[in-house]
Amino acid sequence: MSGPENPAGIGPHSRPRPRSGTLRLALAAAAVGAILLAGWTFDLSPRVEDDFFFASDDPQLAASREIEALFPAAPQVLVQLAPAGGDLLDPAYLELVEEVSGELTAIPGVDRVVSLTRGPSSPAAALEGPFWRRLLVAPEQDAALVLVELAPEPVPGAQGADSASPDPGAVVRGIEAALEERTGDPGAEVGFRTSGVPYVLEQIRRHLVRDLRVFSLTALGIFGLAVAGLFRSFRVVVGTLVSGVLAVVATLVALQGLDVPIGVLTANIATLVFVLTLSHIVFLTAAGREALARTRRASFWCAVTTLLGFASLLLASAQPLRELGLAGGIGTMAAFAAAYLAYPPFLPTAGARRASGGDPRPVVRPTSLVPLALLCLLLAVAAVGLPWLRTDASLLTYFAPGSELRRGLEAVDRRGGSSPLSLVVTDPDGGPLDTEVALGRLESLHQALEADPAVGTVLSPWALVAEARRQPLAAFLGVPQLVDLLSSESFGGVGSSVYTADRRRARFLLRMKEAGRTAPRGEVVARLEDAVAAAGFEPALTGGLYELQGKLATLVASSLAVGLGALVVLFGVLALGLSRRLRTAAAMTAGLVAILTAVLGSFGLLGRPLDIIASPAANLALALGVDSMIHLVLAARRLGWAEARRQMARPVLGSAAILAAGFGVFLLSSFPPTRSFGLAVVVGALTAAAVALGALPVLAAPGRSRESR
Repeated sequence: MSGPENPAGIGPHSRPRPRSGTLRLALAAAAVGAILLAGWTFDLSPRVEDDFFFASDDPQLAASREIEALFPAAPQVLVQLAPAGGDLLDPAYLELVEEVSGELTAIPGVDRVVSLTRGPSSPAAALEGPFWRRLLVAPEQDAALVLVELAPEPVPGAQGADSASPDPGAVVRGIEAALEERTGDPGAEVGFRTSGVPYVLEQIRRHLVRDLRVFSLTALGIFGLAVAGLFRSFRVVVGTLVSGVLAVVATLVALQGLDVPIGVLTANIATLVFVLTLSHIVFLTAAGREALARTRRASFWCAVTTLLGFASLLLASAQPLRELGLAGGIGTMAAFAAAYLAYPPFLPTAGARRASGGDPRPVVRPTSLVPLALLCLLLAVAAVGLPWLRTDASLLTYFAPGSELRRGLEAVDRRGGSSPLSLVVTDPDGGPLDTEVALGRLESLHQALEADPAVGTVLSPWALVAEARRQPLAAFLGVPQLVDLLSSESFGGVGSSVYTADRRRARFLLRMKEAGRTAPRGEVVARLEDAVAAAGFEPALTGGLYELQGKLATLVASSLAVGLGALVVLFGVLALGLSRRLRTAAAMTAGLVAILTAVLGSFGLLGRPLDIIASPAANLALALGVDSMIHLVLAARRLGWAEARRQMARPVLGSAAILAAGFGVFLLSSFPPTRSFGLAVVVGALTAAAVALGALPVLAAPGRSRESR
């Protein structure tokens, strides 16, 4: 070596013993091997399925599962075709519809295709029929739909009873390929537009995969560069990367063993675990070898609070939140173990005080109220946004405004709705619903539902029977005979999609509008159920993606109000035990409330919905805020607030800067939930640093004791 190494730019370096160097090489080799193992062994592709919001046995799914059992239906992809001249009966357009229908039918995994040329007796009849018009034609009759039904069971002809159902993602990719061959620009204003639950979920999965590959790796690179800039040591950078990789792979191994898949929230688990490891390392490096024991205690309690934050998610009904709670808890323990088992050989030998920067002057005088006043002003502004916070995110908000994908979804949504909702009704007296009297009431309910501004299209028993009555000789059949005929195999069993076998339950299938919705889904569903009651029926079951998303929004809001509130109280109790002073514990608790106010209020001010993917960032921001305050409080018990802040200023600010830089990369994503997640962590990290250095020393120690305690 040409000269002494200066790990943090602040002190002499003792030449490492060969034994330490060998250990560092072994750990680096282990990290490289772990990366290769993860790449070859683990499937890191996020799983996004139609019930990804909840566990398959969750009570929230009971109504939807019962509806599926009563009225079996296959998942559908909606392809909208807008004719260039606006004439749906133009022969050239109908020829195109038939060709596209044939090509889509040939895709593996497609059960059948229904279109103007496949299903109705004629395209002209479809435009006038009460059922086909609502199923296949936009209300303005300026576009028509091709409905692609996916095979709900194993592909016919597959060998073995264990044959798997076709992958909806593969079917969606086949549909896209067929449409791309038809036009060079399927997103043109006049052309093909695609929607439907399988299609939307596949797009979400693709965005998660891309963000996982691009932004997660980019964030890890930025973390490494930021650590290098903060401590100016190649050894520290290598140690950070080695420890982070080992923690991440250990977490993935544990999740693999527990059969926990990568889902919509755990897609970023690698970045989260790396950040948790990095948080320990920043304070550990700043303290130096001689302060290792003292730092370990603070880090242990930081890990405990983080573990509690993730454990609170295990109580949620939403499956992604529970999966994140389990993965985050495992990652928290792996991060702590990696930081204190794998990283110490890479520690610089500089003393704790020198490692903090060596500047004897405090960044801000402990008695100064200016930082506290500025922080309070910013929090007051953020608090204004709290009443505007929304957790009921539209499916459309999962995609960037103005993007081709978003415009396509909006076009389908505008012409008849896009999110399915099922209402199953019964007669209050238990009577049959296939009588003339019942049919008249069903018609009144149909008209009331169709008049609701949140409803795009309504498919009902009345519409189906009215369509059947347009057929020759139908006038000689009563309603029960028509329903029996429609439920037979000769008519594809279409009657079974709206009537149960005993005819005492009937289903209304609605396609709900997502664009422009201002009322929460729960209010909309309650309003529709009131319409059912007003028509003289009882709403027996309500289900479908629209209703499930409404429940999910309620669960997210409950998690924020109850879960985070309970965490703040619990963290306050822990703060009292660590600080042994009621005033300090109250100041730490107020700091946590300030962090949550900044994170949640900023979402309200910016009009960003706090969806299922972004909402856990509040838990992470809370955990990061606790870290800074715990380290500062324990240091203040030994050194007094003035000296503690002098020593902790650099690691607290450095940690916040590193986290803000790394998660700031997520703001460049084209996937809005990923951007929201990054925004929440950045706001939380910066607020946590401001609270720890600008507010806590002022609030925790009264009067002159600020300088000495």
